[in-house]
Amino acid sequence: MLDATTRSGGTATATPRATATELAVAVPAPELAVAVPAPELAVAVPAPELAVAVPAPELAVAVPAPAGLAARCTRVLFSPWSRLSLLIALLAGAASAVLLFEPQRLLADGWPPQLGGAAAALVFAVAYGLCTVAFVPRPLLNLGAGALFGSQLGVGSAIAGTVLGAGLAFGLGRILGQDALRPLLRGRWLKAADGQLSRHGFRSMLAARLFPGVPFWAANYCAAVSRMGYVPFLVATALGSIPNTAAYVVAGARASAPTSPAFLIAMACIALPALAGAVVAWRKRHHLRGVR
Repeated sequence: MLDATTRSGGTATATPRATATELAVAVPAPELAVAVPAPELAVAVPAPELAVAVPAPELAVAVPAPAGLAARCTRVLFSPWSRLSLLIALLAGAASAVLLFEPQRLLADGWPPQLGGAAAALVFAVAYGLCTVAFVPRPLLNLGAGALFGSQLGVGSAIAGTVLGAGLAFGLGRILGQDALRPLLRGRWLKAADGQLSRHGFRSMLAARLFPGVPFWAANYCAAVSRMGYVPFLVATALGSIPNTAAYVVAGARASAPTSPAFLIAMACIALPALAGAVVAWRKRHHLRGVR
């Protein structure tokens, strides 16, 4: 130790060498490299895994060209105007079937003898509903119900057929026609009718059924195009159709005795609501004209 000190020229030279060696051992550079090695980072997020997660061939299979063509065809088939065209075709076919088969002949020829009682009334209710969808006038059907089944069973069958036909027409108009027809509600009268049915659906439909001024089929499809709910429409139709329907059924059941009190009362019940409806429409004309 003294020789080294003598050769270096003093004791101050030996101390820095020992200190440098001790520091290198206490915090070696290899330990730092092992604690956070670069190879581990490369393995944690490897480039090949990213390439496998979103491969180009999978994207090409997910959106093939035939699927795009099928989607476009589906959009065209289910577009609002395509559905409206289908509705018009269905209604035209139903009206043509009524003209060909002439269901009004039941009034003259009578009901088939194989059917009787409640079963016949049920079949008549179904036929009644389908005929109303095909624009057959309800007064004619109500008269037929009274002539075939009498007052009590005829009223029940006619009311059931009325609700069934109204529900079918409302569903067809809502599914097939609403989206195409709502943008066309630009006129003053159309906007007034749509606003009334959308905001006050139940009472508006109840008034339309009680006062027979609007045709049955027109009220059904106007309600379907509006924002009116399905349940209020059916309930208002059932309740509002009872007086007028019962009057026609009783008139049909007592048509063979036109001077009987029942027949005369029934005719009065038919005429008075029609007159009241005309008066209400006349009084509301200023309100409708003021709608912009």
